[in-house]
Amino acid sequence: MEQTRRRRLATIFVPAFVGLIGLFSLINRPRFQTYHAVDVLQLLASGMCFGIALVGLLGTVRQRDRT
Repeated sequence: MEQTRRRRLATIFVPAFVGLIGLFSLINRPRFQTYHAVDVLQLLASGMCFGIALVGLLGTVRQRDRT
């Protein structure tokens, strides 16, 4: 029981953490206002990480409501 809870929390927080790192590193660049292809790819990857974290969070909330 505790093992599955830790796994669910890791599914939420690890992608969110990776997404935050990518987003903050992009925001701190001096050329943030002039997007390049690499910057767009990094934003897409950060968004995907946030999406994975959101799906994990919603799955946890939905499973908690069932029990």
